[in-house]
Amino acid sequence: MLLPLTPIRFLDRAADLYGKKIGVICGERRITYGEFAARCGRLSSALKSIGVRPGDRAAYLSFNTHRLLEGYYGVVQARAIVMPLNVRLTPAELIATLNHAEAKVLFFESDFAPLLDQLRRECPCIGKFVALDSAVPQADTLYEDMLSTGEPERANFLEYDEHAIAELFYTSGSTGTPKGVTLSHRTLYLHGLSVAGSVSGDDNEVELHTIPLFHANGWGRPQSCTLNGVTQVMVRRFEPSTVFRLIRDERATTMSVVPTMANALLNAPDLKDYDLSSMQVIHVGGAAASPELIGKLSAAFNCDVRAGYGLTETSPVVASARRKGTVQYKDSSDKHARQAMAGWPIPGVEVRVVDPAMKDVPRDMEAIGEVVIRGDHVMDGYYKDPEGTRAVMTGEWFHTGDMAVWDDETYIHIVDRKKDIIISGGENISSIEVEKAISAHSAVFECAVVAAPDEKWGEIPVAIVSLKPGQTLTSDQLRLFLQDRLAKFKHPRAFEFTYEPLPKTGTGKIVKRSIRERFWEGRTRMVQG
Repeated sequence: MLLPLTPIRFLDRAADLYGKKIGVICGERRITYGEFAARCGRLSSALKSIGVRPGDRAAYLSFNTHRLLEGYYGVVQARAIVMPLNVRLTPAELIATLNHAEAKVLFFESDFAPLLDQLRRECPCIGKFVALDSAVPQADTLYEDMLSTGEPERANFLEYDEHAIAELFYTSGSTGTPKGVTLSHRTLYLHGLSVAGSVSGDDNEVELHTIPLFHANGWGRPQSCTLNGVTQVMVRRFEPSTVFRLIRDERATTMSVVPTMANALLNAPDLKDYDLSSMQVIHVGGAAASPELIGKLSAAFNCDVRAGYGLTETSPVVASARRKGTVQYKDSSDKHARQAMAGWPIPGVEVRVVDPAMKDVPRDMEAIGEVVIRGDHVMDGYYKDPEGTRAVMTGEWFHTGDMAVWDDETYIHIVDRKKDIIISGGENISSIEVEKAISAHSAVFECAVVAAPDEKWGEIPVAIVSLKPGQTLTSDQLRLFLQDRLAKFKHPRAFEFTYEPLPKTGTGKIVKRSIRERFWEGRTRMVQG
């Protein structure tokens, strides 16, 4: 029997098996899965009544709320395409994205009301502006009023085309111009099954949505959580104290963080003031994590901490550093080193590390190659960009742009982005490796290592180091600290110290491009092909 593969079936399952269970917690509001499914149905019905047609894009400018989560199902049930936007984009970037996608509807929180007049003028494609949380003059209607006009209909998923696009996400742009990544019903369904069966646990979990849902690490979870009947707790904005309070009050068991968020949690002054004993698993992704960070998180939360790997283009999860039965840890250091890796593939995808000729590099954890992926989770293509899509594909293999080493257990360890590898005097230097070594110093809060031009060596590594409040550190002290941790040729030739946070994307990823550009102004940098 062949049934259409669509995430709508996850919603139906949650309503049927967990209808009376609290499925979503958002502030003071507690919504059962039965109520959640009905609200999603009303959203679908209301969208169709205002003229939204199959394939139309419905954009969201919102922090994490239950209303944004409802869009993941209600918009898709209406056969439209849900498009969450990065809330930290500039007005110019938002306008460019909305116009490129030709969004038909914009759902927005009142925080962004000051942008509405400009968006109305410069985004003629948007026919309806819907206020999510409170009435504002710039809105055409209020979300709850709109829902009241809809019917709590249940979709007949047999009538859906599993190859139709369901979600559209624009990459963060941390390495260049954002691209629209399209994901079909089928892709999302198979990704949700894989994550639910290999990374998630059971229906007793309480998931804390700490990462914004417009980011890969955020929107990769709602599908598998709904499928498993997991209670989903919305974190509107990431603040350590808020996270600690929600873990304590809601007895949260799982959450995902990027390394900068993990670092903020570990350095929060009130970390020890809360009961965090319910936490069982913390997933770390979005950027490479160090074994030291994994170890510190494990000790602070007394739980399993594991890194993972994925991209917007892969739905996102393709690998996880979960325990593998054929691998025995030598000691705690080896365990943390393994758990800090990208990990090994989850079901539904194949992952390789290859040279420019697409041949596997040796599995010796030394030979560096590019990570390529094929499988059910890979995107359906870049939106309105067939040339861009072809540029990242070799046959059925997707080129990630991530450079890595691997072993005979297919554990993948990311060493850098292709564009961030520093080539100094013919030697390849991993900026991530240098960053991990610097971050191990107790005075360092965060750092970024980038290439700067040099007449003799071509380019050299330089480090921008943000110190913890009240801490001091000199270049000589840091060089001495790195002496036994890094080969001499990998040492930064210059250090810049600051107490200011480093520039980041909306998901907490340090934007190396903007840091690197000031060193290369007026010059051209050659990057590995």
